[in-house]
This record gives sequence, structure tokens and C-alpha cells, in this order.
Amino acid sequence: MNKNFFLCIISLCLGCTNYSQFNTVVDLPKQLKEVSGVEVTAKSDLLWMHNDGGNKSKLYLVNSEGKIKKEVIINAKNKDWEDITSDEEGTIYIGDFGNNNNTRKDLVVLKIDKKEISSSKSVEVEKIKFKYPEQTKFPPKKKARFFDAESLFYHNGFLYILTKSRVKKAYGKTSLYKIPAVAGTYEAQFISSFENCSSSHCWITAASISQDDKKVALLTSNSVLLFTDFTGEDFFKGKLTEIDLGFSSQKEALDFKDNSTLYITDEKARGKGGKLYELKLPL
Repeated sequence: MNKNFFLCIISLCLGCTNYSQFNTVVDLPKQLKEVSGVEVTAKSDLLWMHNDGGNKSKLYLVNSEGKIKKEVIINAKNKDWEDITSDEEGTIYIGDFGNNNNTRKDLVVLKIDKKEISSSKSVEVEKIKFKYPEQTKFPPKKKARFFDAESLFYHNGFLYILTKSRVKKAYGKTSLYKIPAVAGTYEAQFISSFENCSSSHCWITAASISQDDKKVALLTSNSVLLFTDFTGEDFFKGKLTEIDLGFSSQKEALDFKDNSTLYITDEKARGKGGKLYELKLPL
């Protein structure tokens, strides 16, 4: 074999994504065919999951074998639940802020006490209501529809929300906001924006921060955007590594299993998807 050709092949392979690091864990049950949120429970292998808007107002506690161990009725409408997170005390937060048409004036995060969700089959919620200070029209003009959202995580007493763009040629733009993790009504505080590309496969559909607070992961239909080496809360100023997952699907949920591993789920559509995956992150 020609030496230069051989070196070229090695170089190409080194630049490829190691898809062996992204593996299917299990097929999810049919009750979770439109899963849009996943959250690891502390000190266990159990995961809280919920479905997208229009489905039952329920949380499902699922083990790593895909079995539903518990169902909890949440006494609040599932208008468009898009993500779930928790704090260091085990309090659960559900983001009911899906806003495809940018018309909603009732954006809310549902807050659920750990003791209630651990002991009851039906729980009440506290509401954290918010609005985006930049949105003054409902809906705004098509070129200004940046107020959908599918991503939420908790960090140091605040909830961080990442928007999803509905503007053509700017689908990859996301803005980072924060609100207090306390019941009340707030104007979300804008922190910064980031844009990865312009196509719809660049939509940001979920986000999570690692347990050691050193990594922030954003999900798209075919990749993970991993931010590291940031300071403070402007996570977008960190080092960015894009991890190609090897295929496109309706991926809408992720969470850190540990500081070096992500859980990812996708919705089931046209006989494909509906799975829980595991991604080992590069060192």
C-alpha cells in the first residue's frame, strides 16, 4: 500500500466520531413514545420521564431496563411539557414552556416537593411563572420568533432556560435565560446567545449540567454540543466540542448519568426511535 495513502486513511479515521461510545440501553415502554424529558434520580439507577404536550399529566419512574416502577399524577395540565430537572434537595421542576407559535403568555415551570413525589401517587405543584423581557407581541413577526423553548436545568438556586428558534435561516440560535427556582412571577434574565448552524436539525431540544458543574450539554436531533472550561454562568463562553451521534431522530431529552456519561432519549416515530441511549463523553 502507498505510504501516503495509508497515512491519509489514519488521519481520516482519527477525525471520525467514535460511534461505539453512543449505544442503545433499552427500548422504552409504549407509555413513553413521546418522551420529552429525562432526569436522573440521585443515588439510584432510576429515571424520571415525562411525555410531550397533549399527553397525560404524569411522571414515570423508569429503571435502566426500561420498566416503569411508578407513575405519579401531576395536578397541572400538560400544555406543552418540554424538559425536567432537579435540585440538590431532590425537588423536581418541569418546564411547561413549549411555545411553537410564540403566542403563549402562560409560560411556567412546575415545582414539586421531593417528599410528595416520593410518597404520593398524585401531587400538587407550585408555579414559577415567567416571561421573556424582549417579547412584546404574541406572536411577534416571523423574523423575531425566538421564544419557543425545550431546555431546562437547575444550577445554584436558579433555573436556566434555553430558547428554540422558529426563524428560518436561524434555527440554530438559542438564548440563555435564568429565573429563580422559587414560586412567583418573574421576568427572565437574559444572559447570552449562541448559534451553531441555520438548519432545523440544529434546534436545541434539551440541556443539562453535570453534577460537578463543569460541563453543559445541549442536544440536537443528531449531535451533542458540549461546553467546558467556562467561568460563571455564561456557559457559551466555554470550550465547545460537538459530538456527532451518527444518525438523526427526534431526540428531545438528555441528562448526565455521571460526570462523563449522558443519557439521551428520542420519541418514537414511523416505527423508529423510542429508546434510551447512553453516550460516553470524550475526556
